[in-house]
Amino acid sequence: MEPILFVISLVLGGSVIASSVKIVNQGNEALVERLGSYNKKLEPGLNFVAPFFDRVVFRETVREKVLDIPPQQCITRDNVKITVDAVVYWRIVDMEKAYYKVEDLHAAMVNLVMTQIRAEMGKLELDETFTARSEVNELLLRDLDIATDPWGVKVTRVELRDILPSHEVQQSMELQMSAERRKRAAILTSEGEREAAINSARGKAEAQVLEAEARQKAVILEAEAQQKALILKAQAERQQQVLKAQAISESAEMIAQKIKADPTAHKALEVLFALGYLDMGATIGKSDSSKVMFMDPRTIPATLEGIRSIVSDAPTDSNPISNTQESTVNNNRLS
Repeated sequence: MEPILFVISLVLGGSVIASSVKIVNQGNEALVERLGSYNKKLEPGLNFVAPFFDRVVFRETVREKVLDIPPQQCITRDNVKITVDAVVYWRIVDMEKAYYKVEDLHAAMVNLVMTQIRAEMGKLELDETFTARSEVNELLLRDLDIATDPWGVKVTRVELRDILPSHEVQQSMELQMSAERRKRAAILTSEGEREAAINSARGKAEAQVLEAEARQKAVILEAEAQQKALILKAQAERQQQVLKAQAISESAEMIAQKIKADPTAHKALEVLFALGYLDMGATIGKSDSSKVMFMDPRTIPATLEGIRSIVSDAPTDSNPISNTQESTVNNNRLS
């Protein structure tokens, strides 16, 4: 009998000890009631409670959770029906409030978020719901955080996922967008044509100005070139005349010296004068302003004889060298 009682007492003692030990995982918390009233909160790890008197009534995680809000119908300020769904990130910061302040925390959170979304969508027009999404997210986050604070809940983030208008509204929006695109395309085309016309006219004007400037510069350069050519030509002619005069002077001086040195040299001079006379006729014939000259070949010996007689009388003068130079200069002037 005693062994049976020992076994029974051992079993009862083991069950009592087992019921008094509570293990809470990391990231979770648990609430304990004693005889129907709140007693304490169990932290992660090994905890002990009074058997038969303490009972774990609520166990939940304090990590951040995601609340998926189903799509719901909303009406905007301009009376357009849209379908909106969202996602909410939240976590429990006070386990006691989350259990004792609200009966069903999850249902309360869903209904509160849906109500806030309908309220915010009703303040906006249809076009604003697409452009002001970030502002709506911030407003929802602020309002939900304030509303859930008595429940011991912290809302960390709210995101609107889809905002879908009705099928008829979508068709109207597509037509409006198509018309707007055609309008913008027409405006851009006209602006492009205007810019092209302006650029073309500006280019033609600049081309005409550049062409006129180029012609002006060409005329100026041509005039300067002609002026320089005339100057160079005059200088060349002057230099040529100077050199020719110097050559005539030097040749006359040489002839005079030869005549002084050799009395018979005047015969060679007669031949030179005769050849100069013939060269003068050839030069006159080549001139553009000269007339046609006819010369009888039979008169050439007589002409040469006359020139020789004139030259043969030259040594009898008082200054044969100066007479010879004068005759040479006269012949050169005729040429």
